[in-house]
Amino acid sequence: MKRSSGILMHISSLPGKYGIGTFGMEAFAFVDFLKKSGQRYWQILPLGQTSYGDSPYQCFSAFAGNPYFIDFELLEKDSLLAKEDYSTLDYGLDENCVDYAKLFINKNKVLRIAHENSKNKYDKEINKFIEENNFWLEDYALYMAVKNHFNLVSWQNWDDDIRLRKKEAIDSYKTLLKNEIDFWIFVQYMFFKQWYSLKKYANDNGIEIIGDIPIYVAEDSADIWSNPEYFNVDENMVPITVAGCPPDTFSATGQLWGNPIYNWDNLYKDGYSWWIDRVRESFKLYDVVRIDHFRGFEAYWEIPYGNKTAEFGQWTKGPGIKLFNAIKDKLGDVNIIAEDLGMMTDEVIELRDTTGFPGMKILQFGFGEGDSRDLPHNYPVNCVAYTGTHDNDTVCGWYNVTGSKKEIEKAKRYLNLTYEEGISRGLIRGVWGSPAYLAITTMQDFLGLGNDARMNMPSTLGGNWVWRASSEAFDDKLAKEIYDLTKLYGRIK
Repeated sequence: MKRSSGILMHISSLPGKYGIGTFGMEAFAFVDFLKKSGQRYWQILPLGQTSYGDSPYQCFSAFAGNPYFIDFELLEKDSLLAKEDYSTLDYGLDENCVDYAKLFINKNKVLRIAHENSKNKYDKEINKFIEENNFWLEDYALYMAVKNHFNLVSWQNWDDDIRLRKKEAIDSYKTLLKNEIDFWIFVQYMFFKQWYSLKKYANDNGIEIIGDIPIYVAEDSADIWSNPEYFNVDENMVPITVAGCPPDTFSATGQLWGNPIYNWDNLYKDGYSWWIDRVRESFKLYDVVRIDHFRGFEAYWEIPYGNKTAEFGQWTKGPGIKLFNAIKDKLGDVNIIAEDLGMMTDEVIELRDTTGFPGMKILQFGFGEGDSRDLPHNYPVNCVAYTGTHDNDTVCGWYNVTGSKKEIEKAKRYLNLTYEEGISRGLIRGVWGSPAYLAITTMQDFLGLGNDARMNMPSTLGGNWVWRASSEAFDDKLAKEIYDLTKLYGRIK
């Protein structure tokens, strides 16, 4: 556990010309910035293909990558696009904000041109890619092709023969939609080709990638459609119970996420093979994996499907240590961060400690009543300390807008916050100087941005996941400032 630090910024937030951050030159430049800044880690959000609402925690597949991150200029270098194929389209007027509606139309349009230009050029490479990934790729590509055939509605609303995966229907759609299936396979090939090139560059420059996987998959996903036996669905593949959180002081009706619950009995009988596949593939993408909602492996809140709120659910025991023992047996020791936020019980703490995984501490949560576990003097070495995550306000937004008066006064006393130093710098200093072996802050906090740069407001739809950095943000002056702070607190050896 080398004492070190990192920055949290999703790929979508990178600057660039074409509507959203990509795996192109700006991503390579950000790796250079992290290196200059003395950072060891770049933390990102899930890389999956987002669905309605654009959340990286609600994806069409647990294995497929997000086509939005494929870089057009790299495709041009591969002779798959001409500049005029993509340079004049409208991806949104504001370079600091993702316009997902325009991106959906025009990014897909350009990728289809690239696919047409790829024919007979990448046959050998794509065939190898299919062979290596066929345990998920064939079902995913068919799912996306059929989804487009039915005007993007959920698979629950497809015709019964294909919804229930009748063999005759699957064979028929594979023939009918062959070109569309080939398109989605091409898209995934290019996603992984570009991502692995970026990851190699990061690793070669001493930067490790912290990735993120949601505990659950979306109801409208290839995973449930193609593997219903691993989920709590009835004989018609309709969910029986779904995930969420019970009512608490923040929400009188709880949080209804709507993700179908796993059938942990069937997963156990199959040696947890689906989860082992998922973790193994995640470690091809990332060097470290943060698992979201870790407490759900000890016990999870399940709600009858169709309920309008999360009030009438119940706690049900999860797989516990059996799952992580199975993962270790197959994959060895894996570098996982347990997202252990929320209601922690003795049983959840015991599970986390038994695995040995570091948990998380969030500085913004530390300034309520009492001696909080989220105050730096209470941090163990084996934890990852954050000023805030993608679900928090920026620290400046919290200090100036969303934090309570009592919280702000306590933070000012605890950290000796001053406007002369800068509020964000004082809060970053709190985690950088803590005992935690790894300290991370968001790029928004290093840039001192307000709550208009917040990444996500949980339990809301619209206006989330849209923030992008300005192209001039990552200059040498900021890099030196971050480096000096990191060196001061012993996070550079």
